[in-house]
Amino acid sequence: MEPKKNPPNQIQVDLPEDIANGIYTNLAIITHSDSEFLIDFLSALPGVPKAKVKSRVIMTPLNAKRLLRALKDNISKFEQSHGEIIDGSGSEGFPMNLGPTGMA
Repeated sequence: MEPKKNPPNQIQVDLPEDIANGIYTNLAIITHSDSEFLIDFLSALPGVPKAKVKSRVIMTPLNAKRLLRALKDNISKFEQSHGEIIDGSGSEGFPMNLGPTGMA
């Protein structure tokens, strides 16, 4: 029996179990140099002034642009199925309210 071959332009993806579970983050900080983009994924908690970086992704400008295009495409497909994602931040500044949301 011949080994199974991948169709052209497809790769096999190995997803280790420890990575497959994922890491929850609620904040991303993006920086760049002339040759690469860095995306730090953080976990910020209410009332805690320090956020911990959970993961860092480094990529070329071309791959960053491809990621942007893929995110736009996936968000569009999500919104077609589930409705528009509402950004409740109300400004272009820091997009999260991690402070108290009610009174006791």
